[in-house]
Parts: sequence; structure tokens; C-alpha cells
Amino acid sequence: MNTRAATVHLSPSDALTALRDAAPLVQCITNAVVTGFTANVLLAVGVAPAMCDLPGEAGMFAGIADGVLVNLGTPGAEQRDGAREAVRATERWVLDPVAVGALPVRTAFAAELLEHRPAIIRGNASEILALAGAGAGGRGVDATEGTDAAAGAARELALRTGAVVAVSGPVDLVTDGTEVVRIGGGDALLTRVTGGGCSLGAVMAAFLGVCRPLDAAVAASALYAAASERAAARASGPGSFAVALLDALDAVQPADLDGRTVVEAVVATADAR
Repeated sequence: MNTRAATVHLSPSDALTALRDAAPLVQCITNAVVTGFTANVLLAVGVAPAMCDLPGEAGMFAGIADGVLVNLGTPGAEQRDGAREAVRATERWVLDPVAVGALPVRTAFAAELLEHRPAIIRGNASEILALAGAGAGGRGVDATEGTDAAAGAARELALRTGAVVAVSGPVDLVTDGTEVVRIGGGDALLTRVTGGGCSLGAVMAAFLGVCRPLDAAVAASALYAAASERAAARASGPGSFAVALLDALDAVQPADLDGRTVVEAVVATADAR
């Protein structure tokens, strides 16, 4: 792992500059519904996507990728085996526990994957509550809880697993268990496009190639907020928004991310890393 990426704090604007300079390679083990959109999002951000989830190749590829996304949206048996290979081969990976709590196979698999210590866990409030053992999940892939309801569970999950936990919502919350960062902005049209949250997880994986996990999750959330606002201003509905979002991810400048993050609290605990 790049030593600078692992240890040096980068602001969202500096992280975006570093990302575009480095153009990291991102492996996506993701769901069949969003594969094309996720690849296009990564290309728009300025990185190289690879949708490599085949057992026998997934682990090998994870060893050379700069970041890996494991998304549980459509976790068939073969893809689960590919994910198992990948998470054994890298520390730079993001877990997106789609619909955990509500559905048994993916819930059990998410618990198994947690043993391999993801760098980032990204989900909506209901998914994070369920993964932390504090809730039963949402309505399928949709959240039934707000970000604030998951704040305590997110901090506990971060301390227990060693991962940064990112809770997506109208105001995103990112925590490593000690520091809590909120990222405001964005637009509700993101919730009306298939793959909005899934591709955010892929962008977090991309940022893992250039900065530490907390900075990666915050920078990706800030970039998405800025881009979705720009796209919504040009769109007439969900269809045009999806296209405009790709253009906006390409057009957002590092300075556009300044002032979007607020450090809410530093939690003092003997268990903090």
C-alpha cells in the first residue's frame, strides 16, 4: 500500500486532485443492475474501472487494483466466491451491504465479509443499523431510518470492525469511531436513479488508492454532493439527471468541494484507534 495514501490527511479538494493525477484502477464486484452505470461513473471521475468478479481471477485482480468495491446487490454463489477471493487479497476494499437485515443470504454473507476488515463500509441508515445488529434492515434496498438514527450504530460498528463507516442520506455521516464528519448538500434525484448509492461506493474505493479511508469516504461523499447539485440544476427529471451526473462528475473542480464538510465531534474513548 502507498505509505503516503495510508497516513497523510488530505482534504476533499486535495484528494480529488490526487485522484485525477493518479487515475487509480478500481475493481468492482457489484450487482448486475448497476454495472454499466458504475463503470461510467468511475470513468467520469477519472479512474479506470474493471468489473472483475470471476472466481480464479477476482483475487488475483484485487492484488493489483488500487481499490476494490464489494457490493451485495445481487450476490449469486459464483460472485460470492469471487468476493471471498478479493477480500483476502487486499486491504483497500469497500463493503456495500445492500439490503442486509431484510434478506437472509446477503445478511449472513455480510457478516462473513466483516471478518476480513473492510477499509470502508458504506450504506444507508437502515443497512448500517442492521449490520451493527441494531436494526432489522429497510424496505428492500430503501432506507426506513434517517442518518441521525444510525449515528451511534455507525460509531460502534467502526470501532468494532476497524472500518470507516459512511452513512448515506440527505446529510451524509462518515466516522472512524472517534471522528464524526458530516457532508451536506446533494440532491434527492440521486435516489431516483438506479446505482446512485452503489456507484458512490465505487468512488470511495477509487479514493482508497490515494488517501486514507476516512479521507476517501469524505472526499467521495463531497464529490457526489457537488456533482448531484450541478446535475439537478440542468436536469428535467431522473433520466436527464443520470446523464447530467456523469457530465458533472467530470466537470467538478477540487475547489468546488471546499466548505462541504463539518467535523461534528471527536469522541474520546479508550477503545479508539
